[in-house]
Amino acid sequence: MQAVIAVVGTGAMGAGIAQVAAAAGHQVKLLDNRPEAAARAIAGIRAQFAKMAEKGKMTAAAAAAAGERLVAVNQLSDLVNASLVIEAIVENLDAKQKLYSDLEAVVGEDCLFGTNTSSISVTAIGAALKHPERLAGLHFFNPAPLMALVEIVSGLATDRAVAETLFATAASWGKTPVHAKSTPGFIVNRVARPYYAEAMRVLNEGGADPATIDACCREAGGFRMGPFELMDMIGHDVNFAVTCSVWNAFFNDQRFLPSLIQQELVDAGFLGKKTGRGFYDYREGAVRPAPSTEALQSVPDDIVIYGDSTAAKALAERLRANSVSFTQSAVMRDAAKDECVAEAGGAVVYVTDGRTATHRAAESGIAHTVLIDLALDYSQATRLAVSIAAQCDAQSAARAIGLLQAAGIAVSRFNDVPGLAVMRSVAMLANEAADAVNQGVCDAKGADSAMRLGVNYPCGPLAWADTVGLSKISQVLANLGQAYGEDRYRVSPLIRHTVFAGKNIHD
Repeated sequence: MQAVIAVVGTGAMGAGIAQVAAAAGHQVKLLDNRPEAAARAIAGIRAQFAKMAEKGKMTAAAAAAAGERLVAVNQLSDLVNASLVIEAIVENLDAKQKLYSDLEAVVGEDCLFGTNTSSISVTAIGAALKHPERLAGLHFFNPAPLMALVEIVSGLATDRAVAETLFATAASWGKTPVHAKSTPGFIVNRVARPYYAEAMRVLNEGGADPATIDACCREAGGFRMGPFELMDMIGHDVNFAVTCSVWNAFFNDQRFLPSLIQQELVDAGFLGKKTGRGFYDYREGAVRPAPSTEALQSVPDDIVIYGDSTAAKALAERLRANSVSFTQSAVMRDAAKDECVAEAGGAVVYVTDGRTATHRAAESGIAHTVLIDLALDYSQATRLAVSIAAQCDAQSAARAIGLLQAAGIAVSRFNDVPGLAVMRSVAMLANEAADAVNQGVCDAKGADSAMRLGVNYPCGPLAWADTVGLSKISQVLANLGQAYGEDRYRVSPLIRHTVFAGKNIHD
């Protein structure tokens, strides 16, 4: 007979977790201090099971049986036979401590406690218990029935056997669990911060508008949603609160510094989709702004593709597919053009290394320097951000843009900000993931799995860094640090060590 699972708190997260457990064959007891809330949650879950049966995702008999395994209860004493109690109540330390302290007097000694907190220290919750070793984080993502990831979070007192049992339980429910240590933000809410923060920095510096940054992150970076539309969907009150929580918990580390832009949105009540306004206007009749796209330029006559980098090879393939004439060279014509991707009519094109185009032009002596952003796959990218050195004349800039357009790529011209959009975001995501691994929060595989499954990134940040090249990521971070003069961009010791060792993170 399957163990009895109790879920306390029957909002969206609690109901979702209860649905998962009932579908896995458990009797699930639901408790909520709001009158009839548990009964309403059960009715909603049963309706979901019925819809799944209609769509052929489960049989009618299985749907009915799963629905019957859900039981609404009225008081803590009704949970006496529970083997696992999962709480999904308000994010308040005192409330969670009181709940589990009260439960200790009700349930058996072998009953495990799994908190679904997304931001409160598991160690702190457990501090109020007589037996804190039985408590661990069991952090599902919304919507729980659909999202595969579950973070199994160990507090300082958590028994390793308890964490392993919860890991196995989540896996048996069809989820992909990852182990994490109880540190601010755990894995996902910590590692994801740069995706929002770097985009808002580019916006704050006038690099590009939200629609253009979002389009580049989707069409070049392969992200399912751009950072601004994602923040609008999450809600700025929620997103800003998580950022502030992580920032405060890390004693105001500049890496997690909240944005004044988002503070203004929160102060104005422009919380995103749920209020009709955020970075975008969702009110009736509002028109979604289009990304900034350069006007079509003529195809340059003298295109040269240099080297065998992924960007160079993809450009060559795309030009060839579009019947555009070019020549290839494995050797640069002078040392200053090291890492050059292409040349067209005097314009020299590089992938950004974290310096501005103007800075790079000044150091190299190549006035007509044009930088392109990182792409997840240059052969598939439909748009690229570019920045152009102040020293570059308009004719040369037009030729570089024409080269990219001839390869079938829409071009969004950014003001000359360091690292553009995708490159700086990926570098910082990888850096934060590396620090989490270096500090024992999780392992590299867990960090990558968490970011792919928890926030739908197209690639785990550490695997992405390995593909780009850790030395390149380290260089980008160092150049960003030099550009801003901030500790925010300090390179993770794990990345430095791995570069020195000549290895990849996953080796």
